[in-house]
Amino acid sequence: MRLSWHLRFAGALMLCAAPWAMATTEGVVGKWKTIDDETNKPRSIVNLYEQNGRLYGQIMEIFRRPEETDPDPLCDKCPGERANQPIKGMIIVTGLEKGETRWQNGKILDPNNGKEYTAEIWREGDTLQVRGYLLMFYRTQTWQKP
Repeated sequence: MRLSWHLRFAGALMLCAAPWAMATTEGVVGKWKTIDDETNKPRSIVNLYEQNGRLYGQIMEIFRRPEETDPDPLCDKCPGERANQPIKGMIIVTGLEKGETRWQNGKILDPNNGKEYTAEIWREGDTLQVRGYLLMFYRTQTWQKP
């Protein structure tokens, strides 16, 4: 059976594009720009780093909205040791384990509401997918390189 050149060309394109569309744990370490779900504008720069085989993330920079006047906001909704601590410099991603296609089984903190979620992170092309779970519900953010 002979395939037309159209089918062969389409197949070759799919093979070339497939690696970019696949989820991967590679290339997640480094600085990432978080994007606000509501405004679609940058909110912070988070540095992801590996320590003892686990992934962590620290807020390095905060982009303030015009109505936000405090230059160094505190996590006033955070419980425990993070309560009333500066958000800038706070470690918000903790203990993710490297899986086959995702970093998983760790936690991520949302400093805006003080809640901690079970998390997983993976790379898709030039973006980072960051998913937080609360029971069976989840929210996924797309982070970008700064």
